[in-house]
Amino acid sequence: MRYIRNNTIGIRPDLTSMTSKRWGAAALATISGSVHLYLYATQSFIPFLLAGLGFLTLAGLLATTFDHRLLYVGGIPFTLAQIAAWIQLGMPDFALGVADKTVQVALICLLAYLFVSERRSKTVDADIYSQTSDTEIGRAA
Repeated sequence: MRYIRNNTIGIRPDLTSMTSKRWGAAALATISGSVHLYLYATQSFIPFLLAGLGFLTLAGLLATTFDHRLLYVGGIPFTLAQIAAWIQLGMPDFALGVADKTVQVALICLLAYLFVSERRSKTVDADIYSQTSDTEIGRAA
């Protein structure tokens, strides 16, 4: 219930929660999104537009109160799908593709790291919260 109550206000900008690693993930997503929008502008291939908008949305949502764990869990398979699609299409625009896929692999690694590290810190925070609550309950009784 606490989770729902804390997230019903809506999505708001929240630059105070931006760590250097989140800024890095936002930068990598922006780079890949820009590459895909450039490819859309030069080739008019709709999947490039969708991929570009997806990466830029990821970058933008990282700087908000949106649940970041959902971004990490969704961003990893989305980015893996971009790599698989590029290989399936025969690796067009090879030099630009290799550079972009290198950025995407770094993005996947960073999103996975953020997911694991923030999940661990949430568990630690929850343990501290439950110990505090138990102590306060003991004092009240």
